[in-house]
Amino acid sequence: MTSALLIGRWLVLIGLVLAVTSVVIAAAGGDPGQVGMALVRGSLGSQLGRVLATVAPLLLTSSGLLLTFATRLYNLGVEGQMMIGAIATTGLMRWAEGQIPPAVGIPLGLVAGALGGLGWGLLTGCLYWFAGISEIFAGLGLNFVATGAGIWLIFGPWQRQGIASMSGTAPLDPAYRLPAWGDASPVALGLGVLALVGVMAVMQTTLVGLRLRAVGHNPQAAFVLGIPTRGYVLGAFAGCGLLAGLAGAVQVLGVFHRLIPNISSGLGFLGLLVVLLVRANPWGVLPVVVFFAALNVGSLQLPLSLNLESSLAGVIQGVLVLVALLGQAHPKPKLPLADRNNLSS
Repeated sequence: MTSALLIGRWLVLIGLVLAVTSVVIAAAGGDPGQVGMALVRGSLGSQLGRVLATVAPLLLTSSGLLLTFATRLYNLGVEGQMMIGAIATTGLMRWAEGQIPPAVGIPLGLVAGALGGLGWGLLTGCLYWFAGISEIFAGLGLNFVATGAGIWLIFGPWQRQGIASMSGTAPLDPAYRLPAWGDASPVALGLGVLALVGVMAVMQTTLVGLRLRAVGHNPQAAFVLGIPTRGYVLGAFAGCGLLAGLAGAVQVLGVFHRLIPNISSGLGFLGLLVVLLVRANPWGVLPVVVFFAALNVGSLQLPLSLNLESSLAGVIQGVLVLVALLGQAHPKPKLPLADRNNLSS
């Protein structure tokens, strides 16, 4: 495809996205121009820190999902991996407070979250490889288990003294939190950027990345060529789980400062939309992550200034992804009738 055709195709795609989202907003009773301005004001004004605080864990989950998407597997268990990472971090920090210095406890908390997510991701991979369970169903099932475990801990062994509510466990001591500039932590942002750069380097410059893509394109052929297919599939799940668990740790140490039932805030599933939208191209992850984070935070202004539901932003996200995927689709060429008859016989 020539450059002119490619540019033309993307211009048509952008126009289609704007048209469809305008229809959706109008159907919800809003004015597309006013909604757009409210989203911009809500994300780039006083709430910029919250946008950056959302970018960090979303970068981590999206970067991890690049690994499983390379093997053509859909790791829907990323939400549960975030929860297990958050549980592991909370458990370690409950022990660390007052026992070890914050300069040691905080890194240990991040490591605990990463290892918790790694183990949960590896469990998803084992259910897929050894038990023959679809990675989609295995991941969703483990999401329910992880969420149930978190709720049990919040209302049971880790409940706040005299209180058991959805607000979560007792807040961390301020000394055991990630350093922050306003609502955002530079450490969390740095971890997110490092994760994306690291995954990009692995996928595009190393033999590991080449073999991951080979396993995704044709696992049987990759195995025949001597690539340990099982190891790469399980490694992709483990790597994705590690980064998702680290995102859960960031949510505990840098955002909520406690374990809450909805600690993932839907960022695992949102990471899936990011990677789908960029077609697993690492270069497109950062701008799409920033856009989705701004849309999420900016949507909080819709009920305040325009009397519209903030959930409209989720509808807009879904429409954007659907239209973009349709615009990127390549219809398969039809075989001649004689060839089709031979193929089916």
